[in-house]
Amino acid sequence: MVLPALVALGAFNLWPSVNGVLLAFTDVRPLAGGGFIGLANFERMLNDDQLATALLNSVIYMIVCLPFLLLLPLALALLVEKKLAGMAFFRTVFYTPVVASAVVVALIWNWMLDDRGLINSMARHLGFVSEAIPFLTDRWLVLFSAISLTIWKGLGYYMIIYLSALGGVPRELHEAAAMDGAGVWRRFWTVTVPGVRNTMMLVAILIIVSALRIFSELYMLTNGTGGIGGQDVSVVMLIQMYARGFSGNLGYASALSILLFLLTLVPLLLLARINRKVQD
Repeated sequence: MVLPALVALGAFNLWPSVNGVLLAFTDVRPLAGGGFIGLANFERMLNDDQLATALLNSVIYMIVCLPFLLLLPLALALLVEKKLAGMAFFRTVFYTPVVASAVVVALIWNWMLDDRGLINSMARHLGFVSEAIPFLTDRWLVLFSAISLTIWKGLGYYMIIYLSALGGVPRELHEAAAMDGAGVWRRFWTVTVPGVRNTMMLVAILIIVSALRIFSELYMLTNGTGGIGGQDVSVVMLIQMYARGFSGNLGYASALSILLFLLTLVPLLLLARINRKVQD
């Protein structure tokens, strides 16, 4: 009964992963073949300036996204959890960006952040600026524009996860804390946070993995280049892998995928260690 699923899992998940590791030690190119070259692809990384930029941008992306997507969805979940009139409408509004296509949303943000877009036009009309803010042509502004898009699109997704966790926090604990004189903030830190701690750890893991594997938002905001004016100064790891792979350098692209895996593994192991210490 499970054989078809195992075959599909092996063909589309297990074998590509194993083959990617094997290709990392070759100079294989499409339709041209190649051979074993040992650690040459990994040695090449040491002299790849674009890779250093991609690593820096990916780490910044993760560090900035983590606190916002860890705490803001929890605040939203606490807000929409209340049984008030019209709250179902706000739940729908907050969740709508999650189901929207990342490409379509990125195109809308591209239009809004363009030099002649909605935000710059309003800013000039109101007299806040005299020249257009270079949201899409400045290295750091385009990076943080993509980060803001990722945060906005992910709020509703993590809010739903927190909502399910908040449903498992016993009301009796809040009532007992209130009877003991604990205020709203005191109950939040002593009842709510411990009650959803494991969920927060799960959300942190999901944020780290998705932030380090970001692609669509930044790719679309930079018109498919991952950089400004062909300089690739805002490129991230997944765009770097995509560019190397589609340029025919499959071996080096596979080596980059291993590096990205290791880069993702480090913060996850750190989170697991922190979680064990907290539980002890």
